Amino acid sequence: MLTDSFGRQITYLRVSVTDRCNMRCVYCMPPEGIHLHTHDETLRYEEILKIVQAAAQHGVTEVRLTGGEPLARAGITSLVRMIAETSGITDLSLTTNGLLLEKYASELAKAGLKRVNISIDTLNPEKFARITRGASLERVWGGLNAAEAAGLSPIKLNTVAMKGVNDDELFNIACLSQVHPWRVRFIELMPVNNQVPWGEGFPNPQSAYLPISKIRKILAPLDLQPVEEKSGSGPAREYRIPGAPGTIGFISPLGEHFCESCNRLRLTADGALRPCLLSDIEIPILKALRAGEDIYPYLQKAVSMKPEGHDWVKNHRPMTRCMIQIGG
Repeated sequence: MLTDSFGRQITYLRVSVTDRCNMRCVYCMPPEGIHLHTHDETLRYEEILKIVQAAAQHGVTEVRLTGGEPLARAGITSLVRMIAETSGITDLSLTTNGLLLEKYASELAKAGLKRVNISIDTLNPEKFARITRGASLERVWGGLNAAEAAGLSPIKLNTVAMKGVNDDELFNIACLSQVHPWRVRFIELMPVNNQVPWGEGFPNPQSAYLPISKIRKILAPLDLQPVEEKSGSGPAREYRIPGAPGTIGFISPLGEHFCESCNRLRLTADGALRPCLLSDIEIPILKALRAGEDIYPYLQKAVSMKPEGHDWVKNHRPMTRCMIQIGG
């Protein structure tokens, strides 16, 4: 089993399949864009599969595909099928912005994908276009409906809470769980190389952080009740509006961090293992993989380098990559 220096068993691998995205969200991608990796610098699907297989042989049971936008990479369904057929992998999910989901939802479900997380930070089409720098909220809703029809459930909605951007909508977003069996999750804004100005009409990034404690106050009139049985192994603390079919979760990597129970590694699209999202520590694996080396020692090394917790409180923030290059 892959167990770190603090006794945490690693059972979850997040795989970024591309650093390309068909949105340009202000908190995820800098205004000038990013340096995109070439085809040769990017892990091939067969290489991703080898890493997943090696991880599965040593206790990893869950895989989440991320990006950039994973559906923007050609042939993604074939990777889903290969991972779904991997012995030991019991849960395969995907995080998407939803723009291409209407096209691929049925195909992904047939290939073995279990469920999806869809990023929606606002219910206002105009604000959505501003946050994403031009994307269509209508297309995302179409993708969400297609995912539901394909049986990719439970559907989780990811909302990054930002003061001065969407804090006036958090109550209404939470109320979606009253009419749909969705799992709405509010995520604290993370300072991952995104502290430069976002553009006209947005607050200073340093003042946009909204802690979970304040989000709870906004939602206090909903009388949220704790959900006794936790769904999945993710970090969300889950609640329910009395009588609602869906749930509301809070992910607070900064204000109420969950480092003590972290069970994950991250694999970037260019072949680096990251032990912690909020740390720049990386173990390059691409060259070793293409040289035919055994992958397990690199997984062991990444696990051994997992910190006990992140150092955000000491103002140590990851600077080498922005969120789109890590996969969240």
